[in-house]
Amino acid sequence: QVQLVESGGGLVQAGGSLRLSCAASGSIFTIDAIGWYRQAPGKQRELVASISSGGSTSYADSVKGRFTISRDNARDTLYLLYLQMNSLKPEDTAVYYCAARGFATVRYDYWGQGTQVVVSS
Repeated sequence: QVQLVESGGGLVQAGGSLRLSCAASGSIFTIDAIGWYRQAPGKQRELVASISSGGSTSYADSVKGRFTISRDNARDTLYLLYLQMNSLKPEDTAVYYCAARGFATVRYDYWGQGTQVVVSS
């Protein structure tokens, strides 16, 4: 099992920046890919950014050039994931979730509780 805890959400004005953090613990050696999803009111949850065990990153078109995903997985018992969000827009308002998946699966099985990001215009 993998436990995920997000932090760093909040209220920011359009054009501002926020940095989200996710601390992963438990069986972190089973993580193949880890990333950030978001869900805005009335909308489906979408994958914003992800990073694979090999370090490859992927971004949704809507955040390319503004968001950067990074990680610190040097420790055996703790895996830290970050999402640097710059040039924020009101449409970035959502609950952001950290999610992880294991090897040999395409489904993200582990989820954090979410952190709210509100971007005011």
